[in-house]
Amino acid sequence: MAETTIPILPCRTLQPVLDFYTALGFEVTFQQRSPNPYAAVARGGVQLHFFGMKRYDPAQSYSTCYIRTEEIDALYDSFRAGLKAAYGKVPVRGLPRLGPLKDTSHGMRQFLLTDPGGNCLRVGQEISERHHHRPAPEETFAKALHHAALFADSRDDPRAAVAVLDRALNLPDERPTPVQLLRLLVLRADLAARLGDDTTAASTLATAAAIRLTDEDRASLRDDLHRLDELRDLLTTTDAEHREPPRRP
Repeated sequence: MAETTIPILPCRTLQPVLDFYTALGFEVTFQQRSPNPYAAVARGGVQLHFFGMKRYDPAQSYSTCYIRTEEIDALYDSFRAGLKAAYGKVPVRGLPRLGPLKDTSHGMRQFLLTDPGGNCLRVGQEISERHHHRPAPEETFAKALHHAALFADSRDDPRAAVAVLDRALNLPDERPTPVQLLRLLVLRADLAARLGDDTTAASTLATAAAIRLTDEDRASLRDDLHRLDELRDLLTTTDAEHREPPRRP
């Protein structure tokens, strides 16, 4: 028994999708224009097929698939480098976009990658044999982080995640620990960037960067500090693009 499953995903036109996957290190293994637009890409053991639909709206896509790997950190770094080389920055909003790499509450370390056709690839590595979502913590700020992460990266509902975080960050009688505060602020800045609110993203990142952390804190915040640096790099690049004078015709 050696069956293989190959997702067949929609897009409006093939070329932007093929260019995207080529930037990620995939090889175009097949392409036809007629009788119907169709193409295939491959990278290692991953195969993806695509078909073109003229009336398809990528922004309304629900197409998704899950890719398992045993080298999630290396794959994330490779994809991130490929996107930055191809697009000049790592896109975090719109299409295409790359989400943060993080440990989830269902036993996977994963990131979400959405291509120009609106197809969401969930790429993950098993870090626990338990794949049911753990119950939400009872502690106030741990619970807020838990629910906000689910809204942000499982349901792809950044506005709902923002509402959870803002409520927690503005509680009058409770204060998070430095580790909790940094995680709350980095996720809040990430969501602001996804929603196009770069002003809030920049000010939130500045507040997060000013938090005093011990070496032990920093070790536990590896993914969050990495995302903080990614977001600062993105905002710096975006700001430079906005300040660049228009080219003469």
